[in-house]
Amino acid sequence: MTWTRRHFLSATAAATATAGWRGVARAQAAKPITVAHSVSTFVYGQHLVAREKKFFEDEQVSMPGFIVPGGGARVVNAVTAGQAMFGLGDSNHPLKATEKGRDTVMLFATDTRCSYANVVVRKDLWDKGVKSVEALADGKLVGRKAVVAATAIGSGTYVYGVYVLRQSKGADGKPVNDAVEWVGGGASTTMLGGLKAGKFDAIMAVPEWQWAAEEEGFGKAIYDVQDEKAWNRVFGGPIPVTVGYALRETIEKSPDLVQAYVNAIYRAQQWIRRAKDEEIAELIHKPYMDTFSREVVLRSIRYYKTIFDWDFAIDEKDYDNGLKVFIPIAVEKPLPFAKAVDPSFLKKAQAKYKS
Repeated sequence: MTWTRRHFLSATAAATATAGWRGVARAQAAKPITVAHSVSTFVYGQHLVAREKKFFEDEQVSMPGFIVPGGGARVVNAVTAGQAMFGLGDSNHPLKATEKGRDTVMLFATDTRCSYANVVVRKDLWDKGVKSVEALADGKLVGRKAVVAATAIGSGTYVYGVYVLRQSKGADGKPVNDAVEWVGGGASTTMLGGLKAGKFDAIMAVPEWQWAAEEEGFGKAIYDVQDEKAWNRVFGGPIPVTVGYALRETIEKSPDLVQAYVNAIYRAQQWIRRAKDEEIAELIHKPYMDTFSREVVLRSIRYYKTIFDWDFAIDEKDYDNGLKVFIPIAVEKPLPFAKAVDPSFLKKAQAKYKS
C-alpha cells in the first residue's frame, strides 16, 4: 500500500483519538484517595514529591490535594474519623488511636531519628556554663528551676523532650526531668520569642528553630539529634519516628488502594534519595514551602536526608526503642509489633521499585 498524505492524516487522527480515549479511560479508572499530614514541610517530603511527580496517578489513584490540619493529633483524628484514608505523622499517634479503640496500623517509616528532639538553651545560660542537658538541673547555673518549653504539653516535642531529660542525670544522680518545669510554648513566633526574651530557659526545637536561634545569637543547641553518638546514648538506636498509617478496616476493605499509596510514597523516597538537593527544592519550594527562602528549603532537604530511612522498613528492635519513649507519656501499655505494623505492602512496593 502506498502511503498518501490522506492515509497519513487518517492514521494519525485515529492514533490520536485512541490515545485520547486511553487517557480518559485511565482517568476514569483512577480511584480517589485522601491523604493527610500536619504541615507542608520537608519532614513530609515523600507526600509532596509523590504528588508533584504524579506517582499517585501512576498507581491508578487520584489525590487532588492534601488534608493539612496543622498538628499531628489532628491528622490521626482525620484518619480515625474517616476524613483521610492515610496519615503521615508521629508513630505514637497510631498507637494512641489503637489504644482508644480505633485499630490503626503502621505501614512504613520515613526516618530513623526525631527531628524535633533538639534542645536549645538561652545563649546567656550557655555562656554561664549550661552546655549540656545535664546542666539544666544545676539551679546555681540556671538561677532557678529551669523552664523548658515544648509546643504544647502532651505534644510530640513534649513526649521526646521528657524522654531526653529522663535519660539524662544531674549532678545528684537524679533525672534532669525532675528538676525542670515544662510549659507550652506554642508555634514558631512564641517559642523563639520566649527563648529570646528569657521567658524560657530552653526549648524543644525543630531544625529551623535551632538554626534561627543560633544564627540570631540568642540560643545554642545542647542536644542535637544529628549527633549520632548523642542520639544513641539516649535512645539506644534508630526509632521509626515518622510513619505512614491507616485504619485496619481500610487495609482489609481496600488493599489495592493501600498498595497504591505505599507504592507512590516509597517511590517518592527513592526519587529523593537519588535526586540532587537543588532538583528537589525546585520541585517543592513554590507549591508547598514558599513562606521559606530557597536557602532554608535547601538546608532542610540536606538535614532530613541525614535522618531519612531509605528502605522504609520498621524493624521490631527499632519499634521497641520507640515504645520506650512513648510509655507511659503517650500510651499506657505496649502494643505487640505484629498488631501495630503491617510490612506486607512495603515488601511489594520494594519488589516493584527496586532501587
